[in-house]
Amino acid sequence: MASSVVFEEQVEIPLDLRSLAEFRHWALSGCFPEQGRIDYLAGRIEVDMSPEDFFCHGTLKVELIRVLSQRVKDAGSGHLVTDRTRVSCLEADLSAEPDIVFVSHQALAAGRARLVAGATGQPGRYVELEGAPDLVVEIVSDRSEAKDTHRLPEAYFQAGVREFWLADARGEQIVFLIHQRGKAGFVPVQSDSEGFQPSAVFGCSLRIDGRRDAQGHWTFDLRHR
Repeated sequence: MASSVVFEEQVEIPLDLRSLAEFRHWALSGCFPEQGRIDYLAGRIEVDMSPEDFFCHGTLKVELIRVLSQRVKDAGSGHLVTDRTRVSCLEADLSAEPDIVFVSHQALAAGRARLVAGATGQPGRYVELEGAPDLVVEIVSDRSEAKDTHRLPEAYFQAGVREFWLADARGEQIVFLIHQRGKAGFVPVQSDSEGFQPSAVFGCSLRIDGRRDAQGHWTFDLRHR
């Protein structure tokens, strides 16, 4: 009987992971792969080994982080993290590594989210966020389109995430949608006449502008007011 499955000789997943608790235990162990994105959604383990697109994913993410991290720092409102930051929620049967996560001091103080310590138990050392962060951002890639636009937003809503942003720069028209909680799921907010969308989490309105540089590559500006 097989005990694990190996993807492209890079990722080995045990076959006896039957629950979110078992997946989280594995994800926080020394056996968890150091590359690729591996998420757990309602009993399904999803593996993405594809590299991030340099411009329509990587540079876009850097611009989002640049602007948002400065706002968070200036306001002293919480923590903005990215890449390999695991977010887990029992109610949503979810454990994922979003592109960008923001959790406010208020959410942590109220118990809506909590920081989970690593195996060493050292003070101030955390490896996971459990519960509902204030904001999750996903940037769409070719192999994750259905996941980013359907499965993950549904799971984040069930987890209690306040706001969900979706960005897609793979085409000539950049998609940037801020979603807030509705009755049964996330719903896009209304843009104003200049294309700015309000964010309740950050207390401002935002818009992403994209242009081609002299070499024909995408460059982005996240504008806010």
